[in-house]
Amino acid sequence: MIGIKRLDSSDADFDSRLEALLAFEATQDEAVEKTVAAILADVRARGDAAVIDYTQRFDGLHARSMAELEIPQQALREALADLPSGQRQALEAAAGRVRDYHQRQTVHSWQYEDDSPETPGTMLGQKVTPLDRVGLYVPGGKASYPSSVLMNAIPARVAGVGELIMVVPTPAGEQNPLVLAAAALAGVDRVFTIGGAQAIAALAYGTQTVPQVDKIVGPGNAYVAAAKRRVFGIVGIDMVAGPSEILVICDGHTEPDWVAMDLFSQAEHDELAQSLLLCPDAAYIERVAAALDELLPGMPRQKVIRAALENRGALIKVRDLDEACRIANRIAPEHLELSLEDAETWVEKITHAGAIFIGRYTSESLGDYCAGPNHVLPTSGSARFSSPLGVYDFQKRTSLIRVSQAASKTLGRIAATLAYGEGLPAHARSAEYRVDS
Repeated sequence: MIGIKRLDSSDADFDSRLEALLAFEATQDEAVEKTVAAILADVRARGDAAVIDYTQRFDGLHARSMAELEIPQQALREALADLPSGQRQALEAAAGRVRDYHQRQTVHSWQYEDDSPETPGTMLGQKVTPLDRVGLYVPGGKASYPSSVLMNAIPARVAGVGELIMVVPTPAGEQNPLVLAAAALAGVDRVFTIGGAQAIAALAYGTQTVPQVDKIVGPGNAYVAAAKRRVFGIVGIDMVAGPSEILVICDGHTEPDWVAMDLFSQAEHDELAQSLLLCPDAAYIERVAAALDELLPGMPRQKVIRAALENRGALIKVRDLDEACRIANRIAPEHLELSLEDAETWVEKITHAGAIFIGRYTSESLGDYCAGPNHVLPTSGSARFSSPLGVYDFQKRTSLIRVSQAASKTLGRIAATLAYGEGLPAHARSAEYRVDS
């Protein structure tokens, strides 16, 4: 049997037990941090030579130049052309849905004339421009995710990013055709078979071959996460994500096997993933527990699933669905399934979640691959203040201000008064010069 925790919101120690369950400290391993710092410094100093050395050491790829570590566009197109028809159709269908969804996120520049009597001839606005160049990190080798290519590259393209540079490790030369095909389909410009902290360093600082980017997006291991954290400020990053999470709110009328497999879907990522069920029906919770035990032996990643469920999973009895929503908002999960009758009526009660999956037929896995919205989502409670990756992450906004001579007198007096109050006389005089003119 799976030793998954059972919690009851009516118990006196519920709050403390829930807090302990949710606690995840992204502790920075000193050895990892020290290694990453050394790699970043080395790549910054030696460029291509350092990247080649680390790629040989960590991935077993023997290259004499960076040219040998770059996959030409022709190879990407061939990977797409050579896919079995079923895989290609699925990839194209997913790409089309992701593109259609993100095109609706596009924000345009705007401006307006402030023609009030006190400030005639004033124009205010916002100019929206895409980033020039973005780096996309994609896990490689056995852990290959073509869906990550689509979810990161397509919004960037919709945003109008000028150039997309993808890095993907290929341990022992192991390339995934689906990943390369996805790169071709999503419009990636250049692909380098490098990974780890050295790839992040190459993108952040630039080398003789790898161009410096403005922002780095995409998931990776502890070394990649540590490297992204360290280069933030030199370049932008999407986020430093924690383990994957799913929270299911169920009324007790969904097939237990469905809910059990939904919990498995995130638990199979890694041993620190979190899978939670909130339900007011104690008997149903026991049926889900039985389904977990029954289905686990048939799962290829059963050891990982068991470890995740026993480490950070829980079946939680709540008083009612209103309380379930309050607890869900407290948790602010990455993925939230509302496996309920009339699920739409409960959406308004949810204020904190990376993505909400509405109704019994909306499995979280559809969001991972082909529903359309982005699967790069805030984790570890950060859905309280952050959002899914989107087109807006690949654009920047610049304020526009034009003040006429007449308006500068009114605004200048206001600015000068506030500047003197802050003890910044040069600010004040700068505004007053226009008033006096």
